[in-house]
Amino acid sequence: MDTSKIVGEKIKALREDKSISIEELAQRSGLAIEQVERIENNIDIPSLAPLIKIARVLGVRLGTFLDDQDEVGPVVCRKKEAKDAISFSNNAIHSRKHMEYHSLSKSKADRHMEPFIIDVMPTQDTDFVLSSHEGEEFIMVMEGIMEISYGKNTYLLEEGDSIYYDSIVPHHVHAYEGQAAKILAVIYTPI
Repeated sequence: MDTSKIVGEKIKALREDKSISIEELAQRSGLAIEQVERIENNIDIPSLAPLIKIARVLGVRLGTFLDDQDEVGPVVCRKKEAKDAISFSNNAIHSRKHMEYHSLSKSKADRHMEPFIIDVMPTQDTDFVLSSHEGEEFIMVMEGIMEISYGKNTYLLEEGDSIYYDSIVPHHVHAYEGQAAKILAVIYTPI
């Protein structure tokens, strides 16, 4: 299964189930109608910020777009199970694909946190757009060096370093000097 197609299809199905038009979803999420259409049709790979805004309008968790089961008890994710990935852009102006997200909890029902191992691809992009959304994020660098733009500050994190911040402050996460990296990220977004 092409996991890059899952997100758009689930958004469209959820929107239609709730009898919300594309225009209404765009207006309530603060996104352009064309952007919502391109996400639903899997033309654009969105960054997390628009997905979080769409999830809030639809009244679902961010992870709903990635779920394939509903386990109410503890969920164990074995190393081999975290191989499936879904790609998102890094919100750079010309970026198509920048990060591969490996969900560590996609079968956990009613969760409030979204833990991921994220492979950050090498890129030449330097034109990043900061974005914000409700919630909090925790990032720990597993490999490489990450640069986190947060408000007016920039933080360089090396292997083993971590950062925890409020996502409402405009921010952007990318690998330092376009090199590859790997991070553990836990994202909390209230419904």
